[in-house]
Amino acid sequence: MNNVSNMMIKEINTKNVITKTDIPVCDFAVNPYVGCTHGCKYCYACFMKRFTNHPEPWGEFLDVKYWPKIRKPEKYAGKELFFGTVTDPYNPQEEQYRRTRSLLEQLQGSGIKITIQTKSDLVLRDIDLLKTFSDLRVGFSINTLDETFRADMDKAVTIERRLAAMKTLHDAGIRTTCFISPIFPALTDVPAIIDRVKDQCQLIWLENLNLRGSYKTVILEYIREKYPELLAIYQEIYQKGNTDYWELLDMELKVYAAETGLDYVVNDDSMMRPFAAPPVIVNYFYHEKIKKSAKKGF
Repeated sequence: MNNVSNMMIKEINTKNVITKTDIPVCDFAVNPYVGCTHGCKYCYACFMKRFTNHPEPWGEFLDVKYWPKIRKPEKYAGKELFFGTVTDPYNPQEEQYRRTRSLLEQLQGSGIKITIQTKSDLVLRDIDLLKTFSDLRVGFSINTLDETFRADMDKAVTIERRLAAMKTLHDAGIRTTCFISPIFPALTDVPAIIDRVKDQCQLIWLENLNLRGSYKTVILEYIREKYPELLAIYQEIYQKGNTDYWELLDMELKVYAAETGLDYVVNDDSMMRPFAAPPVIVNYFYHEKIKKSAKKGF
């Protein structure tokens, strides 16, 4: 165990790192770490502290997982694995511990489908390895083009570095996704982000800001301090439960997609797309209605 710059890091042993999940977009979840040092203010995964008994604030601890070598990885052939449901598999400590890379090496040749979700350009370190998987895509979380707002929200790399990494992977023939999440009402300029990424990704996922748990108060207080003119909108959505904002944004984005020649679907990205085809915009505003049977295409 060590503590570097107030970051508590501990190495732990776990029986396995691949767990069955009922998340609609995958069959198995993969989290090579417990916790995430990006420390996003809006991170839903902070609920994990209920199960891990960490006294440290979310974003200030990381458990590095070690697991027995995967035996018969081919048993996952055709299954969909999602790297990063409650951690970033390429948090800064991955550069040292290489747990994500280690697992990818173990899964080579297995015939599985992999989605990696990250806020880091460290993923470029593994570009040689990623290219060995025929069914793999890398998603980058980008919910703003404003670096000041980004810095207020997380400790990850800049948006420009994420965009550059996405382009590098795309140019190398690796499928990419832009995950515009969470969309902050009246702050996230969704069309502007789409305009930046539409030539370097196959999918664009949209997810609304869903405030719950301990970070609801944190975000509302942030809006009160930094954007007081928007406080009424946030109170209407997150204290009164009004969904009008999301319904209107949904309609506006449908029009935008039609005008720009992009496909726009809700809660389903099942269309198989040629690599060079324009991306599909997938709206997950209504993710509570997603069916487990909804499958995605690489």
